[in-house]
Amino acid sequence: MVKVGVIGARGKMGSQACAAVEAADDLDLSAQVDLDDSRDALAGVDVAVDFTSPSAVMDNLAWCIAAGVHVVVGTSGFTDERLQSVREQLESAPGVGVLVVPNFSIGAILMMRFAAEAARFYESVEIVELHHPTKADAPSGTARRTAEVVAAARAEAGAPPIPDASVDVVDGARGANISGIAVHSVRLRGLVAHQEVVFGGPGETLTIRHDSLDRESFMPGVLAAVRAVSQRPGLTVGLEGVLGLE
Repeated sequence: MVKVGVIGARGKMGSQACAAVEAADDLDLSAQVDLDDSRDALAGVDVAVDFTSPSAVMDNLAWCIAAGVHVVVGTSGFTDERLQSVREQLESAPGVGVLVVPNFSIGAILMMRFAAEAARFYESVEIVELHHPTKADAPSGTARRTAEVVAAARAEAGAPPIPDASVDVVDGARGANISGIAVHSVRLRGLVAHQEVVFGGPGETLTIRHDSLDRESFMPGVLAAVRAVSQRPGLTVGLEGVLGLE
């Protein structure tokens, strides 16, 4: 039985994760920690799941790594600098695994994989991500990750720069530039998590879109990550390896 602690347990994703862990026969919900709670409640758990905020997650990671607790991270805001900081902390805890997951949805992971496959065939590509207005980061971690894998696939194929003759541009109108890919963020009440990758070539377009309509869609991925993280020491980014898609 794997002992699991959830950090951010009273939040929307955290409370859903608590319910999913409780319903799993091979997992035990041993600790629930939220704002102003002591992290000491996590002492003795095998795996901590972090669904907090970009401002809190790094302190939580440092505490867990020092305590020898494996961590599954669903919190956004991970830059290259933050990932490098986690790698450096893990050097002193060689048996600890940290799994940073931009998106736990199986469909979203497949969307990213299909986008990487399509990237080498099309001259143009842009990403539009749509989320609820209480989301803290923009672009989303999923959009950042998608842009990176699409850019890597284009580079491997020797694709030229994406054409764009824009000159008279209002600041932000062309979105954020992530690895050379334009990424546009929409924040609207009523949305949960949605993303489309739009490809264009002579005479045609291809749109790969994924929609999460309920946070329940993330729970199979969360449970898969919890079960796998102890077997993956060091830092792993993304759920692809856990799902056998690497």
